[in-house]
Amino acid sequence: MAALLRTTCVQGLRKGLALITSKEAPICRKVTTTPGRYSAGPKENPTKRKWISYGFSKTDEALDRHSLHQILFCSITIALICGGTIMAYLPDVNLTDWAQREAYLQLRYKEEHGLPPVDRNLIDPSKIILPTDEELGDTEIII
Repeated sequence: MAALLRTTCVQGLRKGLALITSKEAPICRKVTTTPGRYSAGPKENPTKRKWISYGFSKTDEALDRHSLHQILFCSITIALICGGTIMAYLPDVNLTDWAQREAYLQLRYKEEHGLPPVDRNLIDPSKIILPTDEELGDTEIII
């Protein structure tokens, strides 16, 4: 049993070393003599980027960009935050809050005095003109 364990361990180690020492991943790094990115050698003059003004400054790119960001931030803040706050605190134009409050007050008054919630004669029956039986004809009446 011990011999079997030793052979499996040795085979596992060999497979692991074979994976580590493959051609794609070398163990040691090669030394190069070519100049790298961080060498202190002479630098070429980089070409200047082309700059298109946003319309706030024709001469200074940093001022132009700063002005753009500042104006956009302020306008978006005013439009969204202040506009939303003003809309939230506008008065009730359709008077829906007043109508609901008045309905609850009327309902409470009618319940306290024993009246029905909706009066049968809310509209005077003498003012209602109903069609006659001849005018209705075969029309089905659903109650």
